[in-house]
Amino acid sequence: MDTTMVIFWAVAFVVFLIAEIATLNALVSVWFAVGALAAMFCAMADISFVWQMAAFVITSTVVLIATRPFVKKVQGKKVATNYELDVGKQATVIENINNDLGQGRVRLDGTDWSARSENGDEIFEGTMVTVTKVDGSKLIVKKI
Repeated sequence: MDTTMVIFWAVAFVVFLIAEIATLNALVSVWFAVGALAAMFCAMADISFVWQMAAFVITSTVVLIATRPFVKKVQGKKVATNYELDVGKQATVIENINNDLGQGRVRLDGTDWSARSENGDEIFEGTMVTVTKVDGSKLIVKKI
């Protein structure tokens, strides 16, 4: 048995495992950790390096394919960000909104935002509006 290769694959397993833990369950290297474990067992059985690499690649690939539905389910969860939470809220126009002049500001929950009218209408200061969309750093609003 070549202990050097056993140690190599054991270290690879630990490195891939640490990388997985460090990425907070982003599922980026767990497949390689399992593949390194398989290759380590091949090294312990005194199988040649070529077959150890084959075991690493094949096992990593099989585990990746087998866990893909689970990974898609876990990573497919959409988390609302702060800007999405502003849609539907009411704001107060603090500077006349005129899309043609590129002017307009609203105050939403104590924060001033650049704003544009959803339909292009001019909206005057003091008017209450509803946020319909967030476009970059601008709120798209409509009159209530």
